[in-house]
Amino acid sequence: MSDARYSIGIDLGTTHCALSFVDTHASDGEKTTQHVLSIAQLTGPGAIDNLPLLPSFLYLPHPDELASGDLFLPWTGQREFAVGEFARSRGAGTPIRLVSSAKSWLCHPGVDRRAGILPNDAPPEVARVSPLESSVRYLTHLREAWDHAHPDAPFGEQDVTVTIPASFDPAARELTAEAAEAAGFARMTLLEEPQAALYSWIQKSGGEWRKQVKIGDIILVVDVGGGTTDLSLIAVIERDGNLELHRVAVGDHILLGGDNMDLALAHVVARKLAAQGTQADAWQLRALTYACRAAKETLLSDPATETVPLVVPSRGSKLIGGSIRTELTRAELTQTILDGFFPQVDSAARPVSRARVGLTQLGLPYAQDAGITRQLAGFLGRQVGALAELEGLREHVAPEASFLHPTAVLFNGGVFKSTLLVERIMTTLNGWLAAEGAAPARLLEGADLDLAVARGAAYYGYVRRGRGVRIRGGTARAYYIAIESAMPAVPGLEPPVQALCVAPFGMEEGTDAELPAQEFGLVVGEPVHFRFFGSSVRRQDQVGTLLDYWGPEELQELEEIQATLPAAGRSAGEVVPVKLHARVTEAGTLELEAIPRGSDERWKVEFDVRGNANA
Repeated sequence: MSDARYSIGIDLGTTHCALSFVDTHASDGEKTTQHVLSIAQLTGPGAIDNLPLLPSFLYLPHPDELASGDLFLPWTGQREFAVGEFARSRGAGTPIRLVSSAKSWLCHPGVDRRAGILPNDAPPEVARVSPLESSVRYLTHLREAWDHAHPDAPFGEQDVTVTIPASFDPAARELTAEAAEAAGFARMTLLEEPQAALYSWIQKSGGEWRKQVKIGDIILVVDVGGGTTDLSLIAVIERDGNLELHRVAVGDHILLGGDNMDLALAHVVARKLAAQGTQADAWQLRALTYACRAAKETLLSDPATETVPLVVPSRGSKLIGGSIRTELTRAELTQTILDGFFPQVDSAARPVSRARVGLTQLGLPYAQDAGITRQLAGFLGRQVGALAELEGLREHVAPEASFLHPTAVLFNGGVFKSTLLVERIMTTLNGWLAAEGAAPARLLEGADLDLAVARGAAYYGYVRRGRGVRIRGGTARAYYIAIESAMPAVPGLEPPVQALCVAPFGMEEGTDAELPAQEFGLVVGEPVHFRFFGSSVRRQDQVGTLLDYWGPEELQELEEIQATLPAAGRSAGEVVPVKLHARVTEAGTLELEAIPRGSDERWKVEFDVRGNANA
């Protein structure tokens, strides 16, 4: 058991970061003493303030842009960059020097996430940083702010939980763990954000959550953040006479969130300006997007505000006279987000895929369909059979159901500060349920939409000590490695590939799985690539299950790993007979070891993007 005094939870968000902590010495059972760190950060040149949120923005100023001391922090002195509130406000006027959405880039398999690519559309004279380094800087700031505020309880001696989207693949999970390690996080665990939101709801209830849910309940967690939409299902079951929460399913990685809404609002305002005779160029549209983000947050958090003024500076020398002045109204916000992102659809609706253009700019792989309600319908439809595998819930499955029927809904994410959006999803979902003769889903109220993930992560660290209620579930997917078939060479025909299950759905953190005695050939001494697959629907597969065929909805291919395994005295290209051994680490990442026959050697292939494999 850990002897750390504090359990720290960190929400490494796309648009905001937050840090919460539980004092384990002052907590008992489900009654916890929990706080949120007011994060010291720059709010203007040379101005420091303590705020509950650290905006996930990094500003890279020109060397002559600011005066000496403008970027001074109490614990480090002068820095060459800024993160947080000052970065966001300064970057709104000079977006070519602003790094945003680093978390979305961190999980983008189409780019080198260790390369200096951000800001992605900055001119050559602007210094760039990698998505990984951006994340390191946010996490480092949080660690330093903690140590500055708690000199008697060093960060490195506390238990830390960092949250990630439930839909992050193993590569993105490993990169997040790597960023945390580089930022000086010595004792770190990863937790999925929807689970963290539910943990926060449980903690805030003070033990009353058992009166709000019952055995057989299926809780749908709808988490729309700055960069991603995460959908999860968590079941309430009975075990040994007690209520227990069991994670049933996790949706696909959907790069759809507040960033998309900001861009949509910017285009609405740009069209309004164009009708007035003012045409915004690409640079001004980007600045307008950042301005709309701040305006959206104001309108969502303050129901009394009907209009927010917007000012976009000119690129020319007449900065004042050339500025664009306009406004964003509540009506424009509601219509754009409600109709564009939460359309009223039926349960048979599915996300729309359009034909892609052959050449495209290198940007984030946003979801093609912005309709979150269609994404939800597709998710629930895919998971219609999810309860059949879970003991104690089979009798709750409606035989003629076309989608899995949730009984309760928990929302997370700043966009749900708008009651209109909550009501739209609840009305739509309950319409689907009514059409199939099911009872309406209940809204689980009391969630803290800005701080729930950080608070839940801190509570989870406390729960891991055996105190409080824990959500069970393990890995959100089953994972497979590609095995190439041995066959004679045939012109124009690639050898068929089988998929070997190395980690079943729900494999718990900190557990190992030795695959059956079958041996496979491992190529050493020359470049090879390892292909991996994941599945959120194949729950019956066990370690060692070998698939010859699968449908496009069953397995999704993940990012491959290219590696050259050391030959260790063997010839380059030699095929070594090995057995496989899989492990889910305490941090929630996956490792696969290849063990040669009659030897103590071990080749480790990690599910990450490091570009190498370690013996």
